[in-house]
Amino acid sequence: MDGGNPLGEFLRARRETTDPARAGLPRSGRRRTPGLRREEVAQLSGVSTDYYARLEQGREQRPSAQVVHALARALGLDPEEAAHLHRLARTAHGPVRRGGTRVDPGLLRLVDGWLHTPALVLDRRLDVLAGNRLGRALFAAMLDRGETNLVRFTFLHPTARDLYPDWERVARSGLAALRANSGDLVDDPRLTDLVGELSPKSREFRELWARHDVRGKAHEAKSFTHHQVGALTLTYDSFTVDSATDQQLVVYQAEPGSTSEQALALLGTVAADLPASPVVPAGRV
Repeated sequence: MDGGNPLGEFLRARRETTDPARAGLPRSGRRRTPGLRREEVAQLSGVSTDYYARLEQGREQRPSAQVVHALARALGLDPEEAAHLHRLARTAHGPVRRGGTRVDPGLLRLVDGWLHTPALVLDRRLDVLAGNRLGRALFAAMLDRGETNLVRFTFLHPTARDLYPDWERVARSGLAALRANSGDLVDDPRLTDLVGELSPKSREFRELWARHDVRGKAHEAKSFTHHQVGALTLTYDSFTVDSATDQQLVVYQAEPGSTSEQALALLGTVAADLPASPVVPAGRV
């Protein structure tokens, strides 16, 4: 994934996007590089410039938790970005319990009984592992083509721009979520393969991936233009699956009384004809 130095690459990306004024530094004329200089981050963090340079260059990859905390403060990272930095530096505690691609049968039965709320089960690479009838109907433009990865669909399939009227926002959000998950997948060959596949095929992917934005899936409104029921605006919430903490349950809902709720109800009549099993057919998972 990336260039083999995820910690250094994240530090550099955040440094270059940090406003010096926001970091408490006075503006001193024209700067040759965007954001902060290495020596400024080092000074704000209480480490030597040489040590910080070695962190960015990958010659030092195991800073202490205290140093990582100081770097996060110097770069103005929010809690989620700081947690990502700790994971990259291997100072976060508590390994992720891997659940693989198998979704618990009890969870499958639960979500398949939800007739008014689309639901998907994702892994950390944003592969769709399972979905209830309504969830599979909502993402039919992707799943009917044998595609099961949300990021690959967004950047490589033209129909994604039809499904998402605010495509750029969805693309940024998806990559930020993938980045948030990548701290636990530094040596994961499947994530490396995904990034290696998308980078040469999509300029937009390369540019957004290089930003190192971090934002996990939690709660957000998303607009769709569905080929069968038209426009919908749904809010999703994401929940960690306790039995497999590398899996997420994502549940969508419409505002009560809205036209989106009516469109979702219409989509439910389409979904009723889908097979009962909520497992997504094997594609590229």
